[in-house]
Amino acid sequence: MNVFIVYAHPSKKSFTYQVLKQLIEGLKEAKHSIEISDLYEMDFISDMSEEEYEREGFGRKDMPIPNDVKIEHEKIERADAIIFLYPLWWSDVPAKLKGWFDRVYTVGYAYGYDSNRNKIRKMKQIDKGLSICTAGHPNEYLEKIGIAQSIRNIMLDDRLGGRFKEKQQIILGGTLDPEKVKENHLERAFSIGKTL
Repeated sequence: MNVFIVYAHPSKKSFTYQVLKQLIEGLKEAKHSIEISDLYEMDFISDMSEEEYEREGFGRKDMPIPNDVKIEHEKIERADAIIFLYPLWWSDVPAKLKGWFDRVYTVGYAYGYDSNRNKIRKMKQIDKGLSICTAGHPNEYLEKIGIAQSIRNIMLDDRLGGRFKEKQQIILGGTLDPEKVKENHLERAFSIGKTL
Protein backbone atom coordinates (compact mmCIF):
# COMPACT_ATOMS: atom_id res chain seq x y z
CA MET A 1 0.00 0.00 0.00
CA ASN A 2 1.22 3.52 -0.79
CA VAL A 3 0.95 5.57 2.40
CA PHE A 4 1.23 9.34 2.32
CA ILE A 5 1.94 11.00 5.68
CA VAL A 6 1.21 14.70 6.08
CA TYR A 7 3.20 15.60 9.19
CA ALA A 8 3.01 18.93 11.02
CA HIS A 9 5.31 19.67 13.94
CA PRO A 10 8.25 22.10 14.06
CA SER A 11 10.46 20.15 16.51
CA LYS A 12 12.28 16.86 16.18
CA LYS A 13 12.49 16.87 20.01
CA SER A 14 8.72 16.56 20.30
CA PHE A 15 6.69 13.54 21.33
CA THR A 16 4.79 13.89 18.04
CA TYR A 17 8.08 13.27 16.21
CA GLN A 18 8.63 10.12 18.30
CA VAL A 19 5.16 8.97 17.24
CA LEU A 20 6.09 9.63 13.59
CA LYS A 21 9.23 7.48 13.90
CA GLN A 22 7.29 4.58 15.43
CA LEU A 23 4.53 4.88 12.86
CA ILE A 24 7.12 4.71 10.06
CA GLU A 25 8.76 1.65 11.65
CA GLY A 26 5.40 -0.13 11.74
CA LEU A 27 4.66 0.81 8.13
CA LYS A 28 8.10 -0.43 7.03
CA GLU A 29 7.62 -3.73 8.85
CA ALA A 30 4.32 -4.18 6.99
CA LYS A 31 6.20 -3.43 3.73
CA HIS A 32 4.16 -0.35 2.82
CA SER A 33 5.72 2.32 0.64
CA ILE A 34 5.88 5.67 2.44
CA GLU A 35 5.88 9.24 1.21
CA ILE A 36 6.04 12.11 3.70
CA SER A 37 5.28 15.79 3.50
CA ASP A 38 6.96 17.19 6.61
CA LEU A 39 5.36 20.61 6.37
CA TYR A 40 7.83 22.41 8.63
CA GLU A 41 10.90 20.67 7.19
CA MET A 42 9.84 21.55 3.63
CA ASP A 43 8.85 25.08 4.71
CA PHE A 44 5.41 24.62 3.18
CA ILE A 45 3.76 27.97 2.51
CA SER A 46 0.59 27.89 4.55
CA ASP A 47 -0.70 31.37 3.73
CA MET A 48 -2.94 31.61 0.69
CA SER A 49 -1.90 34.35 -1.74
CA GLU A 50 -4.34 36.90 -3.08
CA GLU A 51 -4.25 35.16 -6.47
CA GLU A 52 -4.99 31.81 -4.84
CA TYR A 53 -7.88 33.37 -2.95
CA GLU A 54 -9.34 34.72 -6.19
CA ARG A 55 -9.15 31.24 -7.70
CA GLU A 56 -10.74 29.58 -4.67
CA GLY A 57 -13.12 32.28 -3.49
CA PHE A 58 -14.59 32.96 -6.91
CA GLY A 59 -14.36 29.40 -8.26
CA ARG A 60 -11.97 30.51 -11.01
CA LYS A 61 -10.75 27.09 -12.10
CA ASP A 62 -9.11 28.72 -15.14
CA MET A 63 -6.51 30.39 -12.89
CA PRO A 64 -3.22 28.55 -12.30
CA ILE A 65 -2.49 26.27 -9.36
CA PRO A 66 0.91 26.89 -7.70
CA ASN A 67 3.59 24.25 -8.32
CA ASP A 68 4.01 23.36 -4.64
CA VAL A 69 0.27 22.59 -4.49
CA LYS A 70 0.47 20.49 -7.68
CA ILE A 71 3.24 18.43 -6.05
CA GLU A 72 0.94 17.71 -3.10
CA HIS A 73 -1.84 16.72 -5.52
CA GLU A 74 0.55 14.23 -7.13
CA LYS A 75 1.32 12.71 -3.72
CA ILE A 76 -2.40 12.38 -3.00
CA GLU A 77 -2.99 10.67 -6.34
CA ARG A 78 -0.25 8.09 -5.62
CA ALA A 79 -1.67 7.31 -2.16
CA ASP A 80 -3.86 4.42 -1.07
CA ALA A 81 -3.93 5.83 2.46
CA ILE A 82 -3.20 9.25 3.92
CA ILE A 83 -2.22 9.79 7.54
CA PHE A 84 -2.36 13.27 9.02
CA LEU A 85 -0.12 13.45 12.11
CA TYR A 86 -0.03 16.60 14.25
CA PRO A 87 -0.25 17.97 17.80
CA LEU A 88 -3.50 19.39 19.13
CA TRP A 89 -2.87 23.12 19.58
CA TRP A 90 -5.64 25.38 20.85
CA SER A 91 -8.30 22.81 19.90
CA ASP A 92 -7.15 22.38 16.29
CA VAL A 93 -4.28 21.48 13.99
CA PRO A 94 -1.16 23.68 13.73
CA ALA A 95 -1.55 26.60 11.32
CA LYS A 96 0.86 24.93 8.90
CA LEU A 97 -1.49 21.96 8.48
CA LYS A 98 -4.59 24.17 8.30
CA GLY A 99 -2.81 26.05 5.52
CA TRP A 100 -2.12 22.76 3.74
CA PHE A 101 -5.87 22.08 3.60
CA ASP A 102 -6.57 25.70 2.57
CA ARG A 103 -4.14 25.56 -0.33
CA VAL A 104 -4.08 21.89 -1.41
CA TYR A 105 -7.82 21.25 -1.36
CA THR A 106 -8.32 23.45 -4.42
CA VAL A 107 -11.60 24.12 -6.17
CA GLY A 108 -12.20 21.63 -8.97
CA TYR A 109 -9.75 19.23 -7.35
CA ALA A 110 -10.98 18.52 -3.81
CA TYR A 111 -14.32 20.31 -3.96
CA GLY A 112 -16.60 22.37 -6.17
CA TYR A 113 -19.75 22.42 -8.24
CA ASP A 114 -20.50 22.66 -11.94
CA SER A 115 -23.00 25.13 -13.42
CA ASN A 116 -25.86 22.72 -12.57
CA ARG A 117 -24.79 22.60 -8.90
CA ASN A 118 -23.52 19.02 -9.23
CA LYS A 119 -20.53 18.21 -7.03
CA ILE A 120 -17.30 17.91 -8.96
CA ARG A 121 -13.79 16.95 -7.99
CA LYS A 122 -10.79 15.41 -9.70
CA MET A 123 -9.25 14.10 -6.49
CA LYS A 124 -9.62 10.36 -6.34
CA GLN A 125 -11.36 8.83 -3.35
CA ILE A 126 -8.64 7.48 -1.07
CA ASP A 127 -9.15 4.06 0.54
CA LYS A 128 -8.08 5.04 4.06
CA GLY A 129 -7.77 8.34 5.89
CA LEU A 130 -6.32 8.50 9.37
CA SER A 131 -6.03 11.59 11.53
CA ILE A 132 -3.70 11.16 14.52
CA CYS A 133 -3.10 13.93 17.03
CA THR A 134 -1.08 14.10 20.19
CA ALA A 135 -2.49 16.06 23.11
CA GLY A 136 -1.28 17.05 26.55
CA HIS A 137 -4.70 16.62 28.14
CA PRO A 138 -6.02 13.07 28.66
CA ASN A 139 -8.65 11.81 26.21
CA GLU A 140 -11.27 11.67 28.96
CA TYR A 141 -10.86 15.39 29.62
CA LEU A 142 -10.97 16.22 25.89
CA GLU A 143 -14.20 14.20 25.60
CA LYS A 144 -15.69 15.90 28.67
CA ILE A 145 -15.13 19.45 27.42
CA GLY A 146 -16.17 18.63 23.82
CA ILE A 147 -12.84 19.17 22.09
CA ALA A 148 -12.53 15.50 21.07
CA GLN A 149 -15.90 15.64 19.30
CA SER A 150 -15.00 18.96 17.71
CA ILE A 151 -11.77 17.48 16.30
CA ARG A 152 -13.70 14.47 14.92
CA ASN A 153 -16.26 16.77 13.30
CA ILE A 154 -13.67 19.02 11.71
CA MET A 155 -11.21 16.35 10.58
CA LEU A 156 -13.49 13.45 9.68
CA ASP A 157 -16.64 15.19 8.48
CA ASP A 158 -15.11 18.22 6.78
CA ARG A 159 -11.43 17.85 5.94
CA LEU A 160 -11.51 14.12 5.15
CA GLY A 161 -15.21 14.05 4.30
CA GLY A 162 -16.29 12.00 1.30
CA ARG A 163 -12.75 12.09 -0.06
CA PHE A 164 -11.96 8.89 1.88
CA LYS A 165 -13.73 5.52 1.90
CA GLU A 166 -12.68 4.70 5.48
CA LYS A 167 -11.63 7.33 7.99
CA GLN A 168 -10.67 7.41 11.64
CA GLN A 169 -9.58 9.94 14.25
CA ILE A 170 -7.12 8.84 16.94
CA ILE A 171 -6.20 11.10 19.84
CA LEU A 172 -3.05 10.16 21.75
CA GLY A 173 -3.85 12.19 24.83
CA GLY A 174 -2.34 12.57 28.27
CA THR A 175 1.20 13.12 27.02
CA LEU A 176 1.97 15.37 29.99
CA ASP A 177 1.35 12.37 32.29
CA PRO A 178 3.86 9.70 33.37
CA GLU A 179 6.13 8.02 30.85
CA LYS A 180 3.97 4.88 30.76
CA VAL A 181 1.32 6.81 28.81
CA LYS A 182 3.91 7.80 26.21
CA GLU A 183 5.24 4.23 26.00
CA ASN A 184 1.74 2.95 25.32
CA HIS A 185 1.16 5.59 22.67
CA LEU A 186 4.44 4.76 20.93
CA GLU A 187 3.55 1.06 20.92
CA ARG A 188 0.16 1.96 19.49
CA ALA A 189 1.75 4.12 16.77
CA PHE A 190 3.94 1.18 15.71
CA SER A 191 0.89 -1.10 15.71
CA ILE A 192 -1.14 1.38 13.63
CA GLY A 193 1.58 1.37 11.00
CA LYS A 194 1.98 -2.39 11.05
CA THR A 195 -1.76 -3.14 10.78
CA LEU A 196 -2.87 -0.33 8.46
